[in-house]
Amino acid sequence: MMTDKHTDGQMAGFTLGREDDAARAARIELDRQGETARQFDRSMQRGERVVKIRCGADIKPLPITWLWPGWVPAGKLTILAGAAGTGKTTLALALAGVITTGGRWPDGSECKGGGNVLIWSSEDVADDTLVPRLIASGADLARCHFIEGIAQDGESVPFDPSQDIPDLRRAVDAIGGVSLLLIDPIVSAVAGDMHRANDVRRSLQAVVDFADAHGCAVIGITHFAKGGAGKAPQDRVIGSQAFGALARMVLVTAKEEGSNRRVMARAKSNIAPDDGGVAYSLELATIAGGIEATHAVWAGAIEGTAREILGDVEHDDSEGGGERLDAEQFLRDLLADGPLPTRQIKADADGAGYSWATVRRAQKSLGILAIKGGMKAGWTWRL
Repeated sequence: MMTDKHTDGQMAGFTLGREDDAARAARIELDRQGETARQFDRSMQRGERVVKIRCGADIKPLPITWLWPGWVPAGKLTILAGAAGTGKTTLALALAGVITTGGRWPDGSECKGGGNVLIWSSEDVADDTLVPRLIASGADLARCHFIEGIAQDGESVPFDPSQDIPDLRRAVDAIGGVSLLLIDPIVSAVAGDMHRANDVRRSLQAVVDFADAHGCAVIGITHFAKGGAGKAPQDRVIGSQAFGALARMVLVTAKEEGSNRRVMARAKSNIAPDDGGVAYSLELATIAGGIEATHAVWAGAIEGTAREILGDVEHDDSEGGGERLDAEQFLRDLLADGPLPTRQIKADADGAGYSWATVRRAQKSLGILAIKGGMKAGWTWRL
């Protein structure tokens, strides 16, 4: 009589679903005939299958939980993308500094309470790059943790974010939880082709599930694709558009030519306003031991859409000098009697035949201030 090696529900270290008698008999017969049994599927199970439906009246509505209100949601994936040289990693480490010390965010709002930060990077070494930058950013190093590998069978193997995110949960619990997981670059979390939507979605789902299970924000750093200037900022993220689709927030960065000034803008948000930005620069600081490290210095909020904000710093002034001078005079006349809402200035500029890019450059050259009126109020300009 042939022994059924699957009866105990174990095979090669994996636990199988329990088979009914008919399915098991069919598989044993195939084994006896030297054939390979098909993988167990739902069609082998007996009984009625019922789709589970939940009534909306039974669901308790919950508010969005924020790490940085309006910018970085807790429990969700945020993509931080930009061209080389914009200091994306340094920018992310500056946010880590705010989180670990309970400081102030780039827009001036307060970070309530300190939290742990977990960092995985395949591009920078912790000892001579990441830790010095964290120190220069004022971070509490006792709250900063780095993923260095996995211990397996007495040996250390590299951590693979495309495979090992599920194993990260126990380690996070051991350090008391995390407020932010930083993955640099996020494309390393994709097993397969980063240009294929199915591969990206399948791989990043583990990251999304991790964020939700631990209530922590995840920031995935990536680059812009080449030749994307002028396109919608979200579409410039390298790889499949699934990166931007899965993320609840997409932040983009750019650098002003011939200047140390950089900008970060909200390019996409499903859960908050999707416009506005902050300016920053990268400064060099000397920490203990005479070690030099870069850190981000915030330079205030910026109004406008992501395309407008990036367009201001990425494109040279293409209009003639006379047209810009005309636009400057137009703004002087328009604002002579006091501040005006930005939406009114846009409408008047359009009626006068000025492109918004020209008006923005005129604003910059005149030093016109853009002022936010509050959470619900819009922006205003004043001389």
